[in-house]
Amino acid sequence: MGESLRRRGYSATGIKQVLDAAGVPNGSLYHHFPGGKRQVAGAALRSMGQAYAQLVGGLMMAGDDIPTAIESAFREAADAAEGTGWANMCPVGTIAGEVADVEPELRATTGEIFDEWITAGTKLLSARGMTTPAARDLVVAVLAALEGAFVMARTLRSRDPLISSGKAMAAYAALLSSGDVDIIG
Repeated sequence: MGESLRRRGYSATGIKQVLDAAGVPNGSLYHHFPGGKRQVAGAALRSMGQAYAQLVGGLMMAGDDIPTAIESAFREAADAAEGTGWANMCPVGTIAGEVADVEPELRATTGEIFDEWITAGTKLLSARGMTTPAARDLVVAVLAALEGAFVMARTLRSRDPLISSGKAMAAYAALLSSGDVDIIG
C-alpha cells in the first residue's frame, strides 16, 4: 500500500489495489486489519515514516557541516524526484495534506510521524553541536520547506523548488549555527 499511497494518495488508493499488490484474499486483510483501509494506511505510513527518518538522518549526518549536509539532502531529493518522473516523494506529507480535515485518525498518525521526525532531527542536530532550541527550529523549517518543495517540484516538473529551498535552508542553518539569531518560540 505504501507505494500506492506515495504515488496516488489515500483517496485514489483502493482496497482492491492493496489486496492485489499483496496477493492476499479479502478476508485475510480484514482479519489482520479490522479497521480496513484506514488501518492499513496508518500501518503503511508508520513504516514509511521510519524508513524516511533513517534516510534523512543518514543524509543529515553526512558531510562536515550542517548547512552543506542540508543543501546536499535537498539536491538528492531533487535527483530522486526527477528520476521518478515527479512522483510524490513523501507519502506522509501527501496524506497529511489530503486527509487533514476528513480522516482524523490518519491526520493524527501523520502528526505523530512529523513529531517523531522533529524529535529525532533535533537530537541529531544537537549532537552535531547546535543548541536544542536552534536545532528544533531548523528541523521544523527544513521539514516544512522540503514538504512544500516536493509539492511545487511535482506540480512544476522542476528541480528548482528543491534546489532553491535547499540553498535557503542551508543559509538558515549557517545563521542558526553562528548564534547570531534569536530563536522565537
